[in-house]
Amino acid sequence: MADEVVLLSFWCSPFCLRVRISLAEKGITYEYKEEDLMGNKKSPLLLQVNPVHKKVPVLIYNGKPVCESLNIVEYIDQVWSDTSPLMPSDPYQRAQARFWADYVDKKIDDSQSKLLLARKEEQEAAKKSFLDVLKLLEEQLGDKTYFGGDKFDFGDIAFVPYYCCFKTYETLGNFKMVEECPKLIAWAKRCMEKESVSKCLPDPRTVYELFVEVRKKFGVQ
Repeated sequence: MADEVVLLSFWCSPFCLRVRISLAEKGITYEYKEEDLMGNKKSPLLLQVNPVHKKVPVLIYNGKPVCESLNIVEYIDQVWSDTSPLMPSDPYQRAQARFWADYVDKKIDDSQSKLLLARKEEQEAAKKSFLDVLKLLEEQLGDKTYFGGDKFDFGDIAFVPYYCCFKTYETLGNFKMVEECPKLIAWAKRCMEKESVSKCLPDPRTVYELFVEVRKKFGVQ
């Protein structure tokens, strides 16, 4: 019997996009199930397979659920270890990739939320805080092709899903990414040359429209 792979997801969640990119890198066929997060109508299946956090993504492999995006990416790499490794082979590089992926998790989402929900009087401080986070990532990237060196891997997968939000950052934060972080823009464009990335990331305009709706829900105009 063929393996059964199911992904519970939300179309523009960077966390879910990490998993989709990883599955694409490995060439894994899977069933995609979209969750209605905007309507706050989480499916019974999601509540059953992730009763702790009740969040996406959840990968269900032959009936067994795995939660938390970076954990899922490593799981995918270990289960389908015979193709396209996602983690560096060198232990030090692997530790570094995990460190910077954790940095993205802890810093990007929080500073992004503050920027995208900032009122006019809060915008400059939120923008500076967010750009400080990005510029540290750009410093880490340096002149390398990808975060791990010459090969697209775990560190890139952790961060590249946010590329579909760059237009939103620019519009709502009133700055130009190419002026503030030119190396990150060049890196993102290299990543987008990969089919596993370009076919998974949604249209930035659609993402922007979603954030406009989110701001309205929070009473931010």
